[in-house]
Amino acid sequence: MTYTIGEGNYRNFGVTSEEASLIFTFRGEKEDACAILLYGRDYEVRERIFVPAEYCMGSVRSVRVTGLEEKHLVYNYEINGNIVTDPYARKIIGRERWADRTRARRDYRIYGGIDEATFDWDGDLHPEVPRSRMFLYKLHVRGFSMDAGLRGKSRGTFRAVTDKIPYLKSLGVTSVELMPVYEFEEFMIPKSSAKPLYVKWKSEEGDKIVPDPPKEEELKVNYWGYVPGNYFAVKSSYGSTKEASFELKELIRELHKNQMECILEMHFGDITEPDLLLEILRYWVREFHVDGFHLLGTPVSVTLASQDMFLSRTKIFADSFEPHLIEQSKRYPHLFLYNDEYLYPVRRMLNHLGGDMGMFVCQQRKQHPVQGFVNYIAGTNGFTLYDLFSYQEKHNEANGEQNLDGNGWNFSSNCGYEGRTGRRFVLDMRNRQIVNAVSILMLGQGVPLLLAGDEFCNSQSGNNNAYCQDNRIGWLNWKKGESFTWFSEVVAKLSEFRRSHPILTLEVPMQLRDYMKKGFPDLSYHGESAWVSPFSLNKQAVGLLYCGEYAVDEDGKPDDYIYVGYNFYNGIAHIALPKLPGRKKWHLVFDSARGKEPFVRQPAPLAGTQLHMKSQSVVILIGK
Repeated sequence: MTYTIGEGNYRNFGVTSEEASLIFTFRGEKEDACAILLYGRDYEVRERIFVPAEYCMGSVRSVRVTGLEEKHLVYNYEINGNIVTDPYARKIIGRERWADRTRARRDYRIYGGIDEATFDWDGDLHPEVPRSRMFLYKLHVRGFSMDAGLRGKSRGTFRAVTDKIPYLKSLGVTSVELMPVYEFEEFMIPKSSAKPLYVKWKSEEGDKIVPDPPKEEELKVNYWGYVPGNYFAVKSSYGSTKEASFELKELIRELHKNQMECILEMHFGDITEPDLLLEILRYWVREFHVDGFHLLGTPVSVTLASQDMFLSRTKIFADSFEPHLIEQSKRYPHLFLYNDEYLYPVRRMLNHLGGDMGMFVCQQRKQHPVQGFVNYIAGTNGFTLYDLFSYQEKHNEANGEQNLDGNGWNFSSNCGYEGRTGRRFVLDMRNRQIVNAVSILMLGQGVPLLLAGDEFCNSQSGNNNAYCQDNRIGWLNWKKGESFTWFSEVVAKLSEFRRSHPILTLEVPMQLRDYMKKGFPDLSYHGESAWVSPFSLNKQAVGLLYCGEYAVDEDGKPDDYIYVGYNFYNGIAHIALPKLPGRKKWHLVFDSARGKEPFVRQPAPLAGTQLHMKSQSVVILIGK
């Protein structure tokens, strides 16, 4: 191989192409012995290119190599005799197959490569969906489409998600959150350690005690991907072709064409280097046009991303923010609180586990002028929505940890029978509870988030920590969705109802007073008597009146008056109906006690001054 070397430009870490040269830039002290290792198709070293010590700026080494072919380049670095895979590599070679057991060998090695795929973004623009219109949907790329009910070679890949965009849009989804799609090692390989003498001992002829035969090492799969990874490379096994990065870009472009956003989960383990963290996030925005990040792991990433000027229009989701960061984002509010703050008060009310009505209604109206809130009742860590009402206890035996893993505080209920059952009264109660849950979610002021499959009652058989379940426990069961089409339709209609009524999604907090002199407060609470707040500990029913005069639709017209009744009693509740202005009357549009058809096709006016609600139900009225 004929090539020449010279000093690089130090501009970008990783491998970049410039004219007829490749520039390799990496971390390395001047005193380090550094070389670039080039591999052949048999992954044997074909060339070792030594990097002169003078090609150094601070702790960065950079070398320009002219005469190398960019195509099919496979490389690593050698630093002081240690072989290191480039943390800035745009492509990782060696993990093309998901959970390939050959990678369990302790001498298995991965390599850096060049992302050779070119892509036409075709004038792509970020949708920048307003907070008031957002509906988040969280999915795992592989688990979303591995079910046998889906055909074709694209199962478990980005292409399968792209094919489902029309389906997601029909639900009203505006923002798709992808669990880690950067390159990570899914095998959980235990670290080697020195064995004690009694393990090393070998039996001799005549011994009456002999050691047990060696057991084959059992390897778990980290299915979720919340482990340190190669953050600049797309997970190659999520591609249906060799160009996984092309397919991810294709997915994001199609989402944008449908006015939908792509949010990436990024789990940073021990990485605390500011330059590296920011470069990773900027790279995904610049090269893949992602619209936001859900940041997990080190809190340093949250602080850095929130203040970075290049990310000031990128949505940042985290479990907490420092107050000064929120104030700095006033120009374009892009920070979203994403934690379990909403989940527990709602679950406790739904399942009669010490719920507090005052806390519940505060969660329903929770809003901030600048910071957004993400509301969810079921998420990755915990039961699916259907399992929340099917299992009293977690059933994580399949994880191999004696059911000791996973959250023990689920605030769930099995509605009278643990797990699967054919008992009609139990199934009817579960159906009502899932309708209650999703209606509560869609009526909250914060951004609703649905876990993939919850819209058709996907179950994980009571496993509330399916991090290692790369099987039917962790995959979505689309065949089950065929029998729960009715519920998917309910989710879609509730989503549409939410979008059609801006009073439910105001981006400013409700003040609970008539500050605009409309004759009604923006939001008011009602119990057995109108205008009397029922927030003592023993009260389990309440009515919320939203005055539509405080919000206008896209045509500038005031919204409707909306009255939402929540009854968490096991019996009938009677709550007052406040009198409407003028000749308006209350019309019933939704009642979860109606079974699989909670929406009323032809709303009729209600008579009287009381709303009589059946046990454990949610009712929506419109004043017109």
